[in-house]
Amino acid sequence: MHDILKSFILSLVEGVTEFLPISSTGHLILVNKWVQFSGSFSNSFNVIIQFGAILSVIVLYWHKLYPFSAKKSGLERKASFDIWKKVIVGFIPAMVLGFLFGDFIEEKLFNPTTVAIMLIIGGIAILLLEKRSDSFKINSFDELTYKNAFIIGTIQCLAMIPGTSRSASTIIGGMLRGTSREIAAEYSFFLAIPTMAGATAYSLLKNGLSISSGEWTTLLSGIFFSFLIAMAVISFFMNYIKKHDFKIFAYYRIVLGILVLLLF
Repeated sequence: MHDILKSFILSLVEGVTEFLPISSTGHLILVNKWVQFSGSFSNSFNVIIQFGAILSVIVLYWHKLYPFSAKKSGLERKASFDIWKKVIVGFIPAMVLGFLFGDFIEEKLFNPTTVAIMLIIGGIAILLLEKRSDSFKINSFDELTYKNAFIIGTIQCLAMIPGTSRSASTIIGGMLRGTSREIAAEYSFFLAIPTMAGATAYSLLKNGLSISSGEWTTLLSGIFFSFLIAMAVISFFMNYIKKHDFKIFAYYRIVLGILVLLLF
């Protein structure tokens, strides 16, 4: 299979799964087995194409995230700065733990069995949380405290284990702290910006010089594909959860996890 076709397939998987609570890393590990995309470059590719997904969040939420627009009132600028401050607070645990344990986890836990087990555990956690949906009281970022932002960011660190899902762990953390589904999802998107940007920068510093010109072509095409796909998925996801809960994603995780255990 040509590398550009592999890039498109993997970018499709990344774009679709990154912001849904079903584990993009887990899906990439499983699909890599099929397309036979392996080696040190494949590990870098799986991380760096997330940059396209980051860009999709920035583009879609520019009006909410950019505090320096001349069209914004003082209160709107303050709201944008508050979001960024809460994102930074939530990012600190992932920055510290990722630096300390990232390489160890990648070496020991990036395998289909770990993915399957964490898919099932995460699915069960979502189902249990949906039973207490009447406790979701936080409906705006103004109501999200810095303490809750830090706790959610700490829970996000579970996503370093493949199959957990960064989106799912953040959403689960938000729901545990009483956020609505919409606020949990949006905070998950925003928290992805420094988390995934940090992972991308680290991977480039670690492996960038060893990437060939042909591999850069594959990588850039992957970033572009994941950007376009993630844009569409985020719009769909936010419209979906305005009327529905997260149960369908939980059932999908559990079924997929069981299938992976049976097949691998």
